[in-house]
Amino acid sequence: MKRRGTACRAPTIFVEYMYKLIHKDKHTKARLGKLTTAHGVVKTPEFMPVATQATIKTLSVRDLKDCKLQIILSNAYHLYLRPGVELIKEAGGLHKFMAWDKPILTDSGGFQVFSLSKLIKVHDEGVRFQSHLDGSWHKLTPEDVVGIQGGLGSDIMMPLDECVKYPCEKDKAELAMRRTVEWAKRSKTASRKKSQLLFGIVQGSSYLDLRKECAMRLVDIGFDGYSIGGVSVGEPKDLIWEIAGFTAELLPQNKPRYLMGVGEIPDILHAVSCGVDMFDCVIPTRNGRNSVAFTRSGPMVLRDKQYINQHIPIDADCGCFTCRTHTRAYLRHLYKAEEILGLSLISLHNIYFYAKIMREIRQAIKEDKFLQYKKKLDRTYKRR
Repeated sequence: MKRRGTACRAPTIFVEYMYKLIHKDKHTKARLGKLTTAHGVVKTPEFMPVATQATIKTLSVRDLKDCKLQIILSNAYHLYLRPGVELIKEAGGLHKFMAWDKPILTDSGGFQVFSLSKLIKVHDEGVRFQSHLDGSWHKLTPEDVVGIQGGLGSDIMMPLDECVKYPCEKDKAELAMRRTVEWAKRSKTASRKKSQLLFGIVQGSSYLDLRKECAMRLVDIGFDGYSIGGVSVGEPKDLIWEIAGFTAELLPQNKPRYLMGVGEIPDILHAVSCGVDMFDCVIPTRNGRNSVAFTRSGPMVLRDKQYINQHIPIDADCGCFTCRTHTRAYLRHLYKAEEILGLSLISLHNIYFYAKIMREIRQAIKEDKFLQYKKKLDRTYKRR
């Protein structure tokens, strides 16, 4: 018998946006996890292709779904400057604006502010910078950056942080780290939807003691996940690997760990073995636009003369649209003729390849065979 006054009420559906650790590899620190967001579940470890300006260069949303992508990354700095947050809000948010119905992570734009701005002034309150597009001046506080990403409606947002170049004097790195922590505190208390996850960003340049202090202070504040920032900014590979492994060890087991801006295959494999869960990089598409296709035999530079008469796919076992449909000879012709289609097709192959590699990594962890899988790929993708 129905109770009075309740017949027309829809049931309350509660979704807990969280990370669940599912399995740990027996021979490494690699982890299998599940991150629940407002727009779907992300199985980790996972690689996020970069859709800087609400698009992965040369690829359509249909292409992305064909690649079985779980999540993509977009950039708050670029979207704030163009086309503007208000226009995206009018469209119903970033997901509707770009017709992508799966999870989106937005980078705060801190790295872009420091690397692209013509002029920049940093103070404890925030940053004042000159746009790389038209020279106009803008001011952003940590609260502003959370508000911008709130307007975009991303599933995972990053707080404003101060990223320093390598090499960096320790006193400057320490100042940037402490400022990053203070900005993180303010970001945590800024108004945002409960469905939008906020990650903390560990800074400290190449100084492990600063990294440790930053990580501990961020964990005390408490975030939905933690990012390792300020790497791949000019330091040698060995140092990137050391920082990633050292920092990951300091972060909570029950929260996702995200290594920002790192995407070469050996780097991903090493970081996964250290317990890192998420990655992003422009490498697959940037290389694709330069005729470089990734394969199980290593990178293939399709503009090279040796492919002029090769009427076979990049990889017969690949499964992507490019490999099912076109040949190396045709792709080389398109690149040499400066046809946009060539850049798109090779980029599509690379994104598909990365997505497939991540699925294989997850399967290998599940079967406690990640170390064997890693050694096999490492032999192909030798560190350069």
